[in-house]
Amino acid sequence: MPEGRVGGEGGRYRPHMSYPRRVTEVERTIGTPDEATQEPADGSGGDAQAAHRGRRRVGVLISVAALAYAFDLISKLIVVANLEHHAPIQVIGTVLQLDVVRNRGAAFGIGEALTIVLTAIAAVVIVVIARIARRLYSVPWAIALGLLLGGAFGNLTDRVFRSPGVFQGAVVDFIAPTHFAVFNLADSAIVCGGILIVILSFRGLDPDGTVHRD
Repeated sequence: MPEGRVGGEGGRYRPHMSYPRRVTEVERTIGTPDEATQEPADGSGGDAQAAHRGRRRVGVLISVAALAYAFDLISKLIVVANLEHHAPIQVIGTVLQLDVVRNRGAAFGIGEALTIVLTAIAAVVIVVIARIARRLYSVPWAIALGLLLGGAFGNLTDRVFRSPGVFQGAVVDFIAPTHFAVFNLADSAIVCGGILIVILSFRGLDPDGTVHRD
C-alpha cells in the first residue's frame, strides 16, 4: 500500500488509503456507453427490451375482437328473426335502409362464386393475427387487429354454420345504403381495422411498439 508524507520533511508517514470512486447522480442516470450497449450473458436482452416497451397488448386485442364479434352476431340474430322476408325498414328515408340479404361472396357482395376460398382466407387471417399477437406491444395495433379478428370471426361463423352448408354458408348482410352494396357490422369492423393499419403503417408504428422513420 503506498504511503504519503505528511507534515514536511520532518513529519511522519501516514498510510494513504484508496476509496472507491463515488458514482455521481448524473452518471447513475445516463449510464456509461458500455452499460447502455452491453447485453446480459444469459441472453435476457430481449426480456429487458420487452419490459421497456411494457406488457403485451393481447388483452386489448381479444377484448376488441370479442366486442366486434358479439355486436355482429347479435345484430344478425335480431335482423334474421325480425326483418328477413319483410319489407326493408327505412332508417334515413331511402338513403339508408335495413334489408336482409344472404351473401355468399366477400365483403360487400364481391366474389360470390368463391365462398370456399374466402372461408380459407378468413381462417388464414385469423392464424396470422394470432402469430402477430406474440409480439404485440402497441395499443393502436391491438385495436386494429382486434377489429380485423372480430370481423373475420363474424363472417366465418356465417360461412360455417349457415345454409347451404359447412364452409359454403351465406353471410347475413343488412345495412343497405342507397347506390352501395349491402354489408354488416363484421364488414365494417374489417374495413375500419384495415384503414387503421394503413394509418399506423404510414406513421411508422410497428406492432411491437417501435417507431421507424424512412
